[in-house]
Amino acid sequence: MEGVMSSAPTQVARELKPVLGVFSLWGIAVGLVISGEYFGWSYGWATAGTLGFLVATAFVALMYTTFIFSFTELSTAIPHAGGPFAYARRAFGPTGGFVAGFATLVEFIFAPPAISLAIGAYLNVQFPQLDPRWVAVAAYIVFIALNSIGVGIAATFELFVTLLAVVELLVFAGVVAPGWSLANFVSHGWAGADGFTWEAAGGIFAAIPFAIWFFLAIEGAAMAAEEAREPRRTIPIAYIAGILTLVALAFLVMIMAGGVGDWRDLSNINDPLPQAMKRVVGEGSVWMHMLVWIGLFGLVASFHGIILGYSRQMYALARAGYLPPYFAKVHPRFRTPVRALIGGGIVGVLAVFSDQWVTFGGQPLTANIVTMAVLGALVMYIVSMAALFRLRQREPHLPRPFKAPFYPVFPAIALIGGIACLAAVIYYNPALSALFVGLMGLGFVYFRMTHRQRAAAAFDEMLMGQGERDESSAMPAGSIVGAFTDGVSRT
Repeated sequence: MEGVMSSAPTQVARELKPVLGVFSLWGIAVGLVISGEYFGWSYGWATAGTLGFLVATAFVALMYTTFIFSFTELSTAIPHAGGPFAYARRAFGPTGGFVAGFATLVEFIFAPPAISLAIGAYLNVQFPQLDPRWVAVAAYIVFIALNSIGVGIAATFELFVTLLAVVELLVFAGVVAPGWSLANFVSHGWAGADGFTWEAAGGIFAAIPFAIWFFLAIEGAAMAAEEAREPRRTIPIAYIAGILTLVALAFLVMIMAGGVGDWRDLSNINDPLPQAMKRVVGEGSVWMHMLVWIGLFGLVASFHGIILGYSRQMYALARAGYLPPYFAKVHPRFRTPVRALIGGGIVGVLAVFSDQWVTFGGQPLTANIVTMAVLGALVMYIVSMAALFRLRQREPHLPRPFKAPFYPVFPAIALIGGIACLAAVIYYNPALSALFVGLMGLGFVYFRMTHRQRAAAAFDEMLMGQGERDESSAMPAGSIVGAFTDGVSRT
């Protein structure tokens, strides 16, 4: 039986180096996401309009804020490199761990190709002869190498480029302010109409994936927990400061860009900010060139940070026997999961070139990749919040240095919001959702065929809590909603 502990007496070794402080973790949390302020979100205007997308973003911002305040409880109680995988594994057993681990991998494997293509699009503004796809490949090579030489160096670089990216967004808002008008922002603002209609309501739901892109992957900082100094103190500060920073920047950028000329011209491109600024200062302005070059730092910060995140997730899954043990090895000198870094990079490069073979719904490749990453994220959010309720019920004495405020209200809002967002994404993206389910099905076949691999993995007390549980005592994955209702009723 898979739930019975292996006879192997070994305990999992914590091989990652704990070197990250509060500012480094804040840089990772914000840097993981900040590219979402530079591109991707404007596709939401194409379906919802500026006002409709404002509504979608407000809803998603509420969901993310309550989610992060709740998720921080899990990340400090169980500071594990697997992040959501570890929480679900502890709460729901092996199958729950698989669901969360697969969803997180999809999110973190599919987000970097979209960002790398945006890096190519930004450089293409300055050098039209460059093919964005080959720029994307070059970005993978450079930042996999940087992540390989040590998390301390990688985190310092991440903090530096994140600070530059934040400053540049503030500069963008200031430079375009003279050309901004409320009339421009509200014109055709309800899915192309000047007044609210039922079509606009549908557009709001269809735009949810692109509102999520403003905040997607902030939870990835939890995967650096084993590399954080005093994670029970540093993670809450970094997470809360991070989500407040991102909410403020999301509304600032969206509102300022939407009020400069006709926003419809920006709704289906990868570089909305340079194009918006061009309308105010002209193509040859030094401000324009500064935005393109410094704007790259925002994309680089997220690209670099998410590469760190997917490598730690692959490493943790492999260490626990959910992926081949090959990916659980760290570099003997740098103590970084180099094999996982390269493995995820190969998948990402294939996704970059996938538009040559596969198309979905007539949307641009970047929009499809964004939606796939969002599907993974939403499944992971739902499972994580259910795990919080389950662990509150099952392990009331688990040390929780940070407790979700207003429990159970905050995690309930995050859980219900995640379910509503997932339903909307599936409804408006049936083909991509079917692909996601198909990939999960293939992953589940691998999961069922490799139980011996998990039985042979070293014992990990963070995953098992008070000793390895019999699999029959673990709640089946299908009982996640039951965990939520039980948790609320017992509170």
